[in-house]
Amino acid sequence: MNSSATILSKDSNSASDQASPPLSRYESQKRRDWNTFGQYLKNQRPPVSLSHCNCNHVLEFLRYLDQFGKTKVHLHGCVFFGQPDPPAPCTCPLRQAWGSLDALIGRLRAAYEEHGGSPETNPFGNGAIRVYLREVKDSQAKARGIPYKKKKKKRINHPLKAHDELLIKNPKQPA
Repeated sequence: MNSSATILSKDSNSASDQASPPLSRYESQKRRDWNTFGQYLKNQRPPVSLSHCNCNHVLEFLRYLDQFGKTKVHLHGCVFFGQPDPPAPCTCPLRQAWGSLDALIGRLRAAYEEHGGSPETNPFGNGAIRVYLREVKDSQAKARGIPYKKKKKKRINHPLKAHDELLIKNPKQPA
């Protein structure tokens, strides 16, 4: 074995270990998410390699994660369906919140490409994933009675533009 191929143990104190800055919260979460997804694929029967992973595996993973959710999503038959603040508890299931799933997919999409996957074959960027997320978002909004609306960009009135508009409306005023 040549010396450049030596594997350092976790408890080694090499200069490169000490020089690397700690990971950001985002990078740490992305690494955890990537490892969790990899473990999920290994636990499939038969196990699925990352090279054979497709959007169906990603969709199954998202559905699997629902069992660990903490967001109450009222079913159509529930008396509290469509109410943002129900007055009493109900037996409706807890699910993963749409925003959490959306952020998860964003991190996994980035991690896939950082691990050598091409953007063209990225299963996390597949249209079926976007459709699924949109359906989850819409159904959760209806169940909770809270519509998600796109935020409109604020128009910034530039002082000169407002002045010019005044001149157009009232041309007789001196500039």
